[in-house]
Amino acid sequence: VQLQASGGGLVQAGGSLSVSCTLSGRPFDTYNMGWFRQAPGNEREFVSAIDRYGAKTYYADSVKGRFTISRDNSKNTAYLQMNSLKPEDTAVYYCAADRDLWGVVSSSSPDYDYWGQGTLVTVSS
Repeated sequence: VQLQASGGGLVQAGGSLSVSCTLSGRPFDTYNMGWFRQAPGNEREFVSAIDRYGAKTYYADSVKGRFTISRDNSKNTAYLQMNSLKPEDTAVYYCAADRDLWGVVSSSSPDYDYWGQGTLVTVSS
């Protein structure tokens, strides 16, 4: 399985960005997808996740109401739309795939089997 992340970049506070993640090598609709981020000097933290069907979504409190996760199983791609960005959202954003065996969507990074290379999001004040 390979995950290819794209998007990200530099935006002013209050602006919007979108990142996407395409999975190849296995059936995309068998994986729950997650987004995590890691800021300099910080540990990797959970941002958002979506179940394999796109029916259930989960968010960290820090991004709830500002970020939207989605997926298009016909395109093998997951998306993270980020609105009302804040300087504290600055981080490398990673997508991850978790093979759905039990119908449980995890917010814990060790539960994810495959990871993308990360894409940098920088929010200037």
